[in-house]
Amino acid sequence: MTRMLIAFFVLLVAGIFMLTNFLSPDDLAGCSSMPSDAAKCQKADAIITVSGGNTSERAQEAIEMYKLGWADKLVFSGAAKDTSGPSNAEVMRTQALEAGVPANAVLIESFSQTTKQNATKSVSMFEKYDFTNVILVTSPYHQRRASLEFHAVAGDNVIIRNHPTSHDEDWSAWWWLTPRGWWLAGGEVVKIIAFYAGQSE
Repeated sequence: MTRMLIAFFVLLVAGIFMLTNFLSPDDLAGCSSMPSDAAKCQKADAIITVSGGNTSERAQEAIEMYKLGWADKLVFSGAAKDTSGPSNAEVMRTQALEAGVPANAVLIESFSQTTKQNATKSVSMFEKYDFTNVILVTSPYHQRRASLEFHAVAGDNVIIRNHPTSHDEDWSAWWWLTPRGWWLAGGEVVKIIAFYAGQSE
């Protein structure tokens, strides 16, 4: 019985570790805080941030990266559930301007209501501005699915590097201790399966 409990515990821990890493790919994990000439650590044309979840934390991560020199442009994408007010993209833009980012460094896409639409409309913007290398920022649990959607639209035309937010109230290293964490993880796994089945949103 004791051996079975130990085996179960080991498998559970391994499963949680694997799921965490699967959902949260970070192509900049081996980089320093600022861009360099090392592989995957070079400066990008733009940092793209999609809304949803803790939108302000996603925007803050992108703003901090901009200030560290990771790109000269910020792209914010996302509509708002309440269409009577400003879009999520506009709210993120305001956050960036209040943080000292110049207005001409910020581009917004205000109509996307799903991750798939974020990808489609943002990649169209990349083509317009000739962005060929971008960093994608979103919440850790959302990073894998967002990356899949963006790569599906961009193909080989745009290099997309992943970088999830370093802080998210809904997703910490202890996410598996909360019902909210399991809800987010399970939801993302289901949506990733739907992506491969050709039914993504």
